[in-house]
Parts: sequence; C-alpha cells; structure tokens
Amino acid sequence: MFAAMSMFKVNVVARNTKDESLIAPPVEVLVDTGSELTWLPKDLLSAIKVAPVRKRSFSTATKQLVMRETGYAIVSAEGFETVDEVVFAEPGDMTLLGVRTLEGFGVMVDNIAHRFVATTTIVAVAGR
Repeated sequence: MFAAMSMFKVNVVARNTKDESLIAPPVEVLVDTGSELTWLPKDLLSAIKVAPVRKRSFSTATKQLVMRETGYAIVSAEGFETVDEVVFAEPGDMTLLGVRTLEGFGVMVDNIAHRFVATTTIVAVAGR
C-alpha cells in the first residue's frame, strides 16, 4: 500500500523588493516541494509593481511545456521571509510555494504536522 503525499497550504505575502511599502494581500498557496519556484498570481505581482525580468519554460505535472514571466519579490509565510525569483502565474495556474523559497526561508517541511521547521544553515569555510 502506498501512502498519499501530504499536502498543505499556507498564506503568503509578497512585497516589492525596491519599495517595501508595496505589499500584496495574503494569498493561499500550496506548499509544493516538487516545484522549483514559487508561483503567485500575475495580477497580484503586477499590483505591487513587481517587474518581470525574463521568461522561463516550465514542465507541468502533466508534462505540458508552458512559458511564464518571472521577477523578484520578498516572500513571507509562517514567520519566515526571503527574496526570491517568483513566477507570474496566469489564470488557471496553481499558486505554489516552491522549494527555492523554502530553502531561502531556511526551513524543512514537516508533512505530518503540516508546518515549517527551521533548520541550521550550512556554512562553507575556506581552507587555509
């Protein structure tokens, strides 16, 4: 018997990196360790003047290739915060909290308790 993967949602707040007074209202997103980047609604990011910086190609869970714009935002959830590249999700796209944002938060995902667990950051030390 296979155990179903645990999924849970959190509220995310995005802010503009150049003007932190531009704050989006909280949006509910699925915590998705299978997604590299965080996907937030395009209109939400545009409303806080997050500028698209490039287009990227993504492979969906159904193996469909899609092109989306990405930009940079300050992302906060559950008391954690980081600056990250975010995807301008089109209508019909899922809103997701991706693994790069989770790594920026410095957390691991506890799929049983449906929460983030702070981790210790590994520091590389230059040899002499």
